Amino acid sequence: MTGPTPRDDDVDPEDVVDDAFDEEGDDLVPAERPRGPADAHVGRGRPRLTATEVDLEVVRQRALLVGTGYGMRTVEEAERSLDELALLVETAGAEPVHRELQRRDHPDPATYIGKGKAAELREVADALDIDVVVFDDELSPAQQRNLEQHFARDVVDRVALILDIFAQHATSQEGMVQVELAQLRYRLPRLRGRGRMLSQQGAGIGTRGPGETQLEVDRRRILRRVSRLEHELEHLARTRAQQRKARRRRSIPTVALVGYTNAGKSTLVNRCTDAQVLVEDRLFSTLGTTTRRLRLPGGETVLCTDTVGFVRRLPHELVESFRSTLAEVADADLVLHVVDGAAADPEGQIAAVHAVMAEIDADALSEMVVVNKVDTADPDVVADLLARHPGAVAVSGRRGDGIDRLLDAIGARLRALVPVYELLIPYDRGELMAALHREGEVLVEVHGEAGTRVRARLPDALASRVGAFVVA
Repeated sequence: MTGPTPRDDDVDPEDVVDDAFDEEGDDLVPAERPRGPADAHVGRGRPRLTATEVDLEVVRQRALLVGTGYGMRTVEEAERSLDELALLVETAGAEPVHRELQRRDHPDPATYIGKGKAAELREVADALDIDVVVFDDELSPAQQRNLEQHFARDVVDRVALILDIFAQHATSQEGMVQVELAQLRYRLPRLRGRGRMLSQQGAGIGTRGPGETQLEVDRRRILRRVSRLEHELEHLARTRAQQRKARRRRSIPTVALVGYTNAGKSTLVNRCTDAQVLVEDRLFSTLGTTTRRLRLPGGETVLCTDTVGFVRRLPHELVESFRSTLAEVADADLVLHVVDGAAADPEGQIAAVHAVMAEIDADALSEMVVVNKVDTADPDVVADLLARHPGAVAVSGRRGDGIDRLLDAIGARLRALVPVYELLIPYDRGELMAALHREGEVLVEVHGEAGTRVRARLPDALASRVGAFVVA
């Protein structure tokens, strides 16, 4: 998990940043942190919640979860958000020990929850031997710093928590670059606390001001590293774009699976394509994209792409960093929106996915809702989802229920997306007729005196070849 480092009161909050760079000041490496009051808990051996370093002495932390329900309409919605926060904390490797929900119309600008509530929660944290306090929202740098000083413990917000989970699960080169870039963008505005005492140069003989502060050095190093990662990501994005361009030249339709994290997308891909994608019952087990060929019942071949799962209030830093990966969704011919029918709030999860798709300009794509996990879901909930989303299909990726109906529906939807052309093919151009039957879908074929009149659905590549024979 991500978060600040425990420290003594006389240790500056950012003193550990300088050690996190190599000698050239570019690459981040694990750094030894100073010991402080929170280190009394290290003996239990729990994993650190921090995006910038790893403490191998720690195995599992005790977490206090705090939410205010700010921006939510009902208490039930706020409770569901805390339930999800508990799952995120468990995924990051910590143990949710206690949760506190405080209803507020507006966050306190200094401590988010107000001084009185902060004092109450400090007593709870001391009594329960809490190691880290996790907030179900994004904290400003000032709020986080004030809360750390008050609790004398690590304070982690929802953004840092999700960034840490992504950092734990990233395995591909592109994924690791994307996560590191998001982490650095998150850390940059939080580089505060260094003063003139840490200047690299002293003042002149009463005339010159202080030299460059350590804060400025750290900021410059992070910006330099961000620039390098952005260039690397641009190169990877160009490679992905070339791959997508090659697929379009082969006129192979693409189907992208999107959905809330742990909705069962990877299980569904494995069931349909034998892709053997990693499947685990936890959040964000899959971060990269996996593309496999899928043979539909009508004989068509399509490419099926599994993508990273979404979550409510997905950090903007991650959306920006993962934009090249999410471009696989924006470039798809059909989006399969996989919904967990057994979730407590499936409609809320659908709305969260739509929000991210709008952010990557993919909200106008053709979409088909797939209600998954019908083997464990309430039948009334499944029926309601199917009624709310016309054309939706109910399946069980684990057992295989409804997979044949899903494949038929994919084929029908893809065929409906292909434009229809009217053509008059001369009798001496038999090779074109063969291509129409092989690469397109012939709907009507009538033989006349001048040639064969054909109405057919044609992919763009084939339509350009037979453009001279298109009739009004």
